[in-house]
Amino acid sequence: MTGQGLSERDLAVLALERRDWPGPGAKERAVREELGMVPVRYYQLLNALLDDPRALAHDPITVNRLRRVRESRREER
Repeated sequence: MTGQGLSERDLAVLALERRDWPGPGAKERAVREELGMVPVRYYQLLNALLDDPRALAHDPITVNRLRRVRESRREER
């Protein structure tokens, strides 16, 4: 897949979201070590990606799953 115009960073964020995480802190550690960014920035980018049609076209399963999670969290507030 080409990524439909997504940046390498965007593709890396989506790839990180596809992985299973063994416990608390593992994902945030991977964000720092593998992507070189703080978790707050990572989640800002991820949230923007969830609204990007190119991300949906590239990885519909992950994007739709994360959209459902985001929506359920909004409804809890």
